[in-house]
Amino acid sequence: MDEKYYMELAKVRLERSKELLEESKYLFHKKSYKSANNRAFYAIEKSVRALLATKKVETVTHNGNLKQFNYLFIYKGDGTFTSEDYQIIAKAEQIRNASDYDDFYVASRSETLQQIESAEYLVNKISNILSQI
Repeated sequence: MDEKYYMELAKVRLERSKELLEESKYLFHKKSYKSANNRAFYAIEKSVRALLATKKVETVTHNGNLKQFNYLFIYKGDGTFTSEDYQIIAKAEQIRNASDYDDFYVASRSETLQQIESAEYLVNKISNILSQI
């Protein structure tokens, strides 16, 4: 597939990540914290996949996304992304897993707010980068 396809794919994924972020905020205000955690994580994941599309990289798992992000944008990157960014994504995935699969997990307001702020930070950072390409 050509460059144009991957750039369009990145754009579509980024727009979806913004929708997911808005959904997470809506759910937060409805005090549906577990669902807000889920949507915030997927906002991050979709924006990372948008970034990976700019490198013509396709993955099929969340772990694959995280590994490719780490390799291409942190290890081989130009310093735009840091190990702290990687940790934000890894933490968001842990919270999402607990929210979705741990029957006894209690999602707190403060933790969910942090999850949404992390998602907003990464979605905006990736959006700014993609707008320069």
